[in-house]
Amino acid sequence: MDYKSLGLKVGIEIHQQLNTGKLFCGCSCELSDVHHKELTRRLRPTQSEMGEIDRAALEESERKMHFRYQTVPHSCLVEADEEPPHDANRRAIEAALEMSMLLGMTPVDEVHFMRKIVIDGSNTSGFQRTALISMGGRVEVEGKTIGVTTLCLEEDAARKIAEHGSEVTYRLDRLGIPLVEIATEPEISSPEEVRLVAERLGSLLRATKKVRRGIGTIREDINISVSGGARVEIKGAQDLRLLHLYVAEEVKRQLALLDVKKTLRDRGAGRLSSEAKDVSGIFRGTRCKVIKGALDAKGVVLAIRLPKFARVLGPTETGVKRLGPEMASHARVAGVKGLFHSDELPGYGVTVAEVEDLRAVLLVEPEDAFFLIADEEEKARAAIVRAVDRLNVAIEGVPEETRDPLPDGQTVYSRPLPGKERMYPETDVRPILVDETLIESIRLNLPELPEQKISRLVKHFGISKDQAESLIKSGYEDEFELLASSFGSAQVVARIYLNTYPELEKLGLTPSELSLETMKEVMALLKNGAFAKEAIPKILASVLENGHTVARAAETVGAEPIGMDSVRELCDRIVREKEKLVRERGEASIGPLMGLVMKELRGKVDGKVLSEILRERIRQLMS
Repeated sequence: MDYKSLGLKVGIEIHQQLNTGKLFCGCSCELSDVHHKELTRRLRPTQSEMGEIDRAALEESERKMHFRYQTVPHSCLVEADEEPPHDANRRAIEAALEMSMLLGMTPVDEVHFMRKIVIDGSNTSGFQRTALISMGGRVEVEGKTIGVTTLCLEEDAARKIAEHGSEVTYRLDRLGIPLVEIATEPEISSPEEVRLVAERLGSLLRATKKVRRGIGTIREDINISVSGGARVEIKGAQDLRLLHLYVAEEVKRQLALLDVKKTLRDRGAGRLSSEAKDVSGIFRGTRCKVIKGALDAKGVVLAIRLPKFARVLGPTETGVKRLGPEMASHARVAGVKGLFHSDELPGYGVTVAEVEDLRAVLLVEPEDAFFLIADEEEKARAAIVRAVDRLNVAIEGVPEETRDPLPDGQTVYSRPLPGKERMYPETDVRPILVDETLIESIRLNLPELPEQKISRLVKHFGISKDQAESLIKSGYEDEFELLASSFGSAQVVARIYLNTYPELEKLGLTPSELSLETMKEVMALLKNGAFAKEAIPKILASVLENGHTVARAAETVGAEPIGMDSVRELCDRIVREKEKLVRERGEASIGPLMGLVMKELRGKVDGKVLSEILRERIRQLMS
C-alpha cells in the first residue's frame, strides 16, 4: 500500500515496568503462583470534577461485572485499597527522569499524581494513579526524527487470572508495579516504522538497567488513523514482531469501513430503528445449536431488518472483515455470545427455508440485510440496541474506539476511546519537587547509549555490528560481555544468545530461565575441554527440560570428550571408505565427509578441529 497517499498517521505508547520496587508501597514486585485470601468488589463510574462521566467507564459499568481479587504472600492493605498509598517511590521517579533525559525531554518542576478512572476491575480502587514527568522529546530512527510528547509514571494493573461469565478473577502481585509510559507524536508513517520506533525506545529504556525483563513487562498501545478515518487505539500489544501487522490490518479495516460508508450513502441508507421482531416461532425445530440452546433455556430469537445494508456485513473478497464482527462485538457488551447476520446465512445450522421465512416475516428487500440474536429476552433486546447503534455509526464512517490485539494480527472492539472526563487529582500522594540538584545528579550518571555500546562491543570482542545490534535488541548484551570477558570465545557466546536461544524457543523451551550462573558453568566446562561447543544446544535443552546441572546434562546427552587418537582413527576410516569420492572431488569432498564424521562425534569434538584433521587426511590421500 502507498501509506503516504492514504494519510497514515501512527503514534505509539510504550509501557515499561521498572525494577525499582512498587510505586506506593514496599511490597515485592515478583509474581506469585501462590494466593492466600480473596476479596470481591463491584466498581461504578464516578463523575469528574466538572460533573461528567467518561464514556469508556460508563460502557464498562454496563457490563455489570463482578471482580474477585486474590492476595499473595506479600500483598498489603495498599494493594487492597484498604490503606492510603505511601509516598511515591523515589527510585522510580529518578528512573523516569533518567529516561526523560535520554529522550531529550524537559522535566516538570513538580510531580503531581492524578487519578484515572478504570473500572474494568484491573485496579481494586477503580482508578489508576499516574503522573506527568516530562514533555517534548524526540527519538531518531533511520534518519527520521519522531517527536515524543510525554513521559508519565503510573502503576501497573492487577494480573487477570480467569474470566467466567460476569466474574473476573485478578491477582494482586502485579498491581502497583511502576510503569513508565512514553507517548510519541502521530508522526510514524508506515507499519515498519512502528517497529523501528518501538525497538529504539525499548533499547533506550533497557540502557538504564532500571527496567524489568520478560514476558508482560513491556506493552505497546498503537494509535492509528488514515485520511477520512478516525483515531483507533490498539491497546496492550506485547509482541514486537506483530506491531507492523496490527497497523497494516487496521489500515485495511478502516479502508473497508470507509468503502461501506460510501456504499451506504450511495444507496441512501438512513438511520436504523432498534425495534426488533420476535421470530422464535420460525426456529422451533431448528438444527442450529446456538438458537436451540437459547430457546430450551426459555429465551427468545429477535430479528431486525436493515434497509440498504445488504452485502456490507460480511468480509470483502480479499477477506477483510466489515460490519458483521463490529456489531457482534458491541452486542457482546450486553452479555450475549454473538449474533447471526444475513451475509453469512444459511449456515451454522440455520437452513435455507428458515432464512426464506425470516426474509418474508421481516419484509426484506434485495438491498436489505438482517440479523438475529438468540438469548434471554432482556439481554437480547439490549444487545440489539448496541448492535444497531454501531450500524448507525457506519453511515458516518470509522468510529473512534479502543481495540484489543489478537495473536494473528487482527483486533477486536474493546470499548470507546476514553476522554478527559476520567482524570481528577490524587489527594493522597504528596507532590515531589524536581529541583536542579536532582536533575544534575542524574545527568552526570546517564548510561551508555545503545549505539555507543554497539561500537564498543564490536571493537573489544571482534563480533560483527549485526551481532552487537542483535544482542542489544535481545537484551543479552550484558551477559554476553561478562561471559566473553571472563572466558573468551566471544563468537561462541554470541552464537549461544543469537542462535541457540531462538532454537530452544522453537522447541517450546524458555531459555530466558537459564541463570547467569548456569551460563558461567557452561563456558567454564567448555574452556576446560569437558565438551565441544557443538554440544551446547543439547546441554542447555537438557538443563531446561530436566533441571539438570550442566555437568549432569553433558553426561546425559553423551557430550563427554573423546581422545584425539580415536578421532584420527575415525577420520582415517571415513576417508578410506569414501576414497572414490575424495579422488573425484579433492578438498571439495570435505562437506560430505564432515557430515559423516559429525554424525558420530557431534558435541564431542570441535568442528574446526575435525575439519583440519579431514583436510590433512585428504591431502595425504591425494599426494
